[in-house]
Amino acid sequence: MLKSNAMISLPWKQISMAVLVVVSLPMITMAQLTYPESKRGEQVDEYHGTKVADPYRWLEDDNSDETKAWVKEQQAFTRNYLDAIPFRDQVRKRLEVMWNYERTGAPFKEGNHYYFYKNNGLQNQSVLFRQIGLNGKPEVFMDPNTLSADGTIAPGVPSFSKTAKYCAYQQAQSGSDWQEVFVKDVATGKLLADKLSWVKFSGISWKGDEGFFYSRYPEPDEKAKLSGKNEFHSIYYHKVGTKQEQDVLIFVDKEHPLRNVYASITEDNRFLVLSVSEGTSGDEIWYKDFSTHPQVNAEGLTKLIPGFAQEVSLIDNDGDQLLFRLNVDAPNYRVVAIDPKKADKGYWKDVIPTRSKMLQSVSSVGGKLIVTYLEDAASRVYQCSMKGVLEREVALPGIGTASGFGGKKEDKEVFYTYTSFNRPATVYRYDLVSGKSTLYKKPDVKIDPDQYTTVQSFFKSADGTPVPMFITYKKGLQLNGNNPVLIYGYGGFNIPITPSFSISNAYFLEQGGVYVVVSLRGGNEYGEDWHKAGMLENKQNVFNDLIGAAQFLIDTKYTNPKKIAIRGGSNGGLLVGACMTQRPDLFQVAIPEVGVLDMLRYHLFTIGWAWATEYGRSDDAKMFKVLYAYSPLHRLTKGTRYPSTLITTADHDDRVVPAHSFKFAAELQHCHAGDNPVLIRIESKAGHGAGTPTSKQIEQAADVWSFVMQQLGMQPK
Repeated sequence: MLKSNAMISLPWKQISMAVLVVVSLPMITMAQLTYPESKRGEQVDEYHGTKVADPYRWLEDDNSDETKAWVKEQQAFTRNYLDAIPFRDQVRKRLEVMWNYERTGAPFKEGNHYYFYKNNGLQNQSVLFRQIGLNGKPEVFMDPNTLSADGTIAPGVPSFSKTAKYCAYQQAQSGSDWQEVFVKDVATGKLLADKLSWVKFSGISWKGDEGFFYSRYPEPDEKAKLSGKNEFHSIYYHKVGTKQEQDVLIFVDKEHPLRNVYASITEDNRFLVLSVSEGTSGDEIWYKDFSTHPQVNAEGLTKLIPGFAQEVSLIDNDGDQLLFRLNVDAPNYRVVAIDPKKADKGYWKDVIPTRSKMLQSVSSVGGKLIVTYLEDAASRVYQCSMKGVLEREVALPGIGTASGFGGKKEDKEVFYTYTSFNRPATVYRYDLVSGKSTLYKKPDVKIDPDQYTTVQSFFKSADGTPVPMFITYKKGLQLNGNNPVLIYGYGGFNIPITPSFSISNAYFLEQGGVYVVVSLRGGNEYGEDWHKAGMLENKQNVFNDLIGAAQFLIDTKYTNPKKIAIRGGSNGGLLVGACMTQRPDLFQVAIPEVGVLDMLRYHLFTIGWAWATEYGRSDDAKMFKVLYAYSPLHRLTKGTRYPSTLITTADHDDRVVPAHSFKFAAELQHCHAGDNPVLIRIESKAGHGAGTPTSKQIEQAADVWSFVMQQLGMQPK
């Protein structure tokens, strides 16, 4: 998801008492917790005749001394609480053992080399290797662990030029969305002088070996770079060996600063395709045909699909025609061929027509189309000709998620990764000629997957809609109504949550926990209709779905309200915040991670404006009523007993700015009347999650699981 007052400080005596209370936690009651003071201001805003107090507005200023002081006090308070959990160190040590297994990604071929990522186990960042042939000797091509002592500098996946002479890659620091782009000579392994700044939400699309297209913003004000609104996203062309100031501007919409634009280029380098969006939903498509306009500039750039009513993604070209996956007249998506010279919809040709199942992705490789459908949130994969003729189904190891299938026109093989809740990511090689899959790399994970099972159950939500969920647990589980359960959900932005393995979640399963993933509305598990049923004025359906899932688990004797934890991140953090404020009686633990929690002001920061297509905005009278009705920050009520809560955020999160979590934590501590602890964990030198080093992942997992287990009455085994 794309998207001012006096210093406060506690007297040292008061801080010491707070620390003493937490350190002595096992011997005293929770009621004795005294939270750090959060000053309440008098800010009041009026929205369409409704006055809304915002007493912690000052926490939105991440540069102010008072916000920094508040952060330090909350960090110290939470750290002391978590460190005092008697078995926290035992949890961390077991997680470290479980995490320490070799993980290898699917290989991809560039030039004469196969490239693949590998992590020996506890390396902070995975290392990119290359080798000649599948049985060649691997050599290190890029090791991010040499860039910083703590692993907080993370390069993205490199993009190779046409003949693999160069590769360009983006690099982020401390988890920020801001990226720098570097260029490497593939033969020598040396970095060139090229360095591009202020890149954000960008791909890298090479035209030959000479240069590439990328997206960037204007240079921001230094103080506002982590919270200021991102405007005027633009496409530039960079020629290798030149300075960024010489880059050619290809596209910017000066009349509409709140639009994003992304560049793709067909494999034969003939067509440049731009996708312009006004948010996280809806694409307008532009194209340029280099066969008629060979100069690398904006000349010949033409609108192909106008407006923003459709979701469109480029697959590749088939000669003069462009192949797109889109949902025009097809809620479950279809593949069409468009001749740019006859762009009117009446001339479009169906290559793969819409079907009853959700068409999740399509890739072009080896002169074939590899087509992935979702069937009840699990992958089904098929091989078709470039004209859409079905050739065969790709046999998968089970009900799970298959991904990858990337390659080039001349390839005869392709690699993919298969995973499920109880199966770690395993790499397979698929022969495009014979249609056979063979095991390529299987991780030596330190658990026995056969001890666990996953079932898919359906329940009816508040409006009668059947909603599926995956339930994973250790075999032999007794349905006695007393099992510890963690429910995870997302429910938004057209994103499906499909089966996948997590070593962190495996620890909870090992301890006897039940891990549940709900296929909430708002995702696209069942196509665009499923998405629309959980967005804008229908957003409450998403919260009802998760509440309904919890009630189903209670009714079917998996658990009870004292044994249920809920967890979600980003838009899923909004989900947790909404559910814990609407039904505080239904959950024992809530973990809202990097959540969107202030629904009245989210659009004022960084890329938040882009989420208005999903949420609506408070400056619209109709949507204000909808947002205000469920906004977690504004639904907190003084004197209510809320679940034990561990809010998590990070100081470099410039996607969902930490002010959301800061304000929610301050208001929650002010309103909460129960004995349950309500804490905020603020990570340093980290962002929205991408690129987080292994060491920080383990520490956060240890904190979260220790907190969850303590509050659910579990003891480590």
